[in-house]
Amino acid sequence: MDHDHVLALFDDRIRRNARPDGPGVRVEHDGAVVRQLGGEHGWNGVVWSGLDEAGADAAIAAQVRYFTELGREFEWKTYAHDRPADLGRRLLAAGFTAEPDEALMIARIGDLPTGPALPEGVRLETVTDPAGVDLMVAVHELAFGTDLPGLRERMLDHLRHSSETVGMVVAMAGDQPVSAARMELNQGTGFAGLWGGGTVPGWRGKGIYRALVAHRARLAADLGYEYLQVDASDQSRPILERLGFARLSTTTPYVYRP
Repeated sequence: MDHDHVLALFDDRIRRNARPDGPGVRVEHDGAVVRQLGGEHGWNGVVWSGLDEAGADAAIAAQVRYFTELGREFEWKTYAHDRPADLGRRLLAAGFTAEPDEALMIARIGDLPTGPALPEGVRLETVTDPAGVDLMVAVHELAFGTDLPGLRERMLDHLRHSSETVGMVVAMAGDQPVSAARMELNQGTGFAGLWGGGTVPGWRGKGIYRALVAHRARLAADLGYEYLQVDASDQSRPILERLGFARLSTTTPYVYRP
């Protein structure tokens, strides 16, 4: 895989030419900035910017005014290769708060294992109803130790309005949910994104996370997708690297709360 080529494809198809990723979502181009306005429970933020040193501060101030007038918290999702090189410092100076870094990991699906090897007694169930969404939320809270506001509502919206572009799966041990993950299909781009992969304490280190990656890779391959993308934490990055993912950049979210 040519890393520079694939990173350029990702920037062009997923960021610069971003498409709405759910019901009620709108993508807008404001000069050298591409921003997303989420629906009632969606994500609001800047997905791409092509700024220079002379115009960066004014562009940042314009986005702050725009989202503040709407009364919305928003995120400026930066990448290590974005310009200007001091974009993060400028965002902090404008009142943003930096969230933890994550690794942008991408793999060519044809290079990945697609046969999930689950521990004995564990099975995968596709989420198709609100009960399944509740299982996913329960896993998320146990795996990450936090309640993500609006997560349940966003997943329910996907089930109701865009089930063809989002796939959700839960790993079950008997009647206990032990791991969960979702995949977002960016139609027409060749990229599918892996999100929310987490395993509850006590079930880690048994290969369930790897099996969920392989399961989603097979689904994406069957639908004709070429690449999988993950924003990986320090915990998942080594697993993904062993599976064949490459770290192409680092992404840092900067959050502004009016």
